[in-house]
Amino acid sequence: RADVQAVAVNDIWDKRKQRAREATGVDERSVYHDYREVCARSDVDVVVIASPDHWHHAQTMDALRSGKDVYLEKPMTYTVEEPKDIPDTLKATRRVLQVGSQYTSMDHFWKAKKAIADGLIGEVMWASGGFGRNRNQRGEWNYAIDPEATEKTLDWKAFLGPAPKRAFDPERYFRWRKYWDYSGGIATDLFYHSVSPLLLTIGGEFPLRVTSSGGIYHQKDREVPDTFFMNVDYPEWTMQLACSVGSGVGAPLVVHGSQATIFVAQNSESLTNTQIEIVPDQEYREEFTKKTGAEILKIDVQPVPRGGHPHMDNFLACVRSRQEPNLPARLGYQAMAAIGMGVQAYRQSEVLFFDRRREKVTNRPVAT
Repeated sequence: RADVQAVAVNDIWDKRKQRAREATGVDERSVYHDYREVCARSDVDVVVIASPDHWHHAQTMDALRSGKDVYLEKPMTYTVEEPKDIPDTLKATRRVLQVGSQYTSMDHFWKAKKAIADGLIGEVMWASGGFGRNRNQRGEWNYAIDPEATEKTLDWKAFLGPAPKRAFDPERYFRWRKYWDYSGGIATDLFYHSVSPLLLTIGGEFPLRVTSSGGIYHQKDREVPDTFFMNVDYPEWTMQLACSVGSGVGAPLVVHGSQATIFVAQNSESLTNTQIEIVPDQEYREEFTKKTGAEILKIDVQPVPRGGHPHMDNFLACVRSRQEPNLPARLGYQAMAAIGMGVQAYRQSEVLFFDRRREKVTNRPVAT
């Protein structure tokens, strides 16, 4: 963008530092090893955090307390508990924060949100969505391991940070999404892109109950499941999510109402369609036709243009206007509650509940 200037970059691997410098054009003195040095610069207005999940909370808090606006890549944090203090810190520091799930800036969900508000589907009953990916022999998240990453060129201690201490292992550095120490796997990498826009569209705040299932069925070289399912119950509706990174067809992205259904897209990854469709239940077809003038209502939506970045554009516009962006901290926290509970429920083989009064996860039912 012509109206945005990169002034500093940070990384803990020498090769990526050089790449970042070349990509941004910053001078050599503006390439940092410690992210806190970037936060300390008075000429930095905004930071983009794109580190592994387990670093998100600490880096976000340091940036906010240093007076920076933050674009925070999804997932918002590593655990359910970590985002609790971010909204209050954001308010106290009067900063702007956008969580980086671009789906919340897609026209599909804003048009679906309006359709629900206009009463076109009755009461929301449940929503479904998911992803399907098939990387063949390579497997999901098996990024190339660069032989130039050695204990001399890569700061392993800085990578681990708050994670458990381990001996140097480039596999874990390059393929960190496969390991519980740094990631929630499918839930944090992919399901955040379903949960956050569905909460934006439907509302729901914090979950009532979360269950998860799945396993490692095809790609054995990982700790996180290659096939994963989550049911998230809210007091008035349920979200059902499905994903396999060993199978290439994802579940349709649909909002089911008591009178009609919104078909948002073929799946959570295929949002290139130019229309969403609302199809009434047979029992409400006549009433729906009178209300909308159509037996099936097709609503035009704007797909993301090739090379476009509407979510970042929205963030930068809010940096200037000081308005709340499309995926603010509170909504990001609510999405993270569902995601984090899904990971925890799977790993503990438990049904988990969210105590809204205390904002705590528990394995005991909570009165609503």
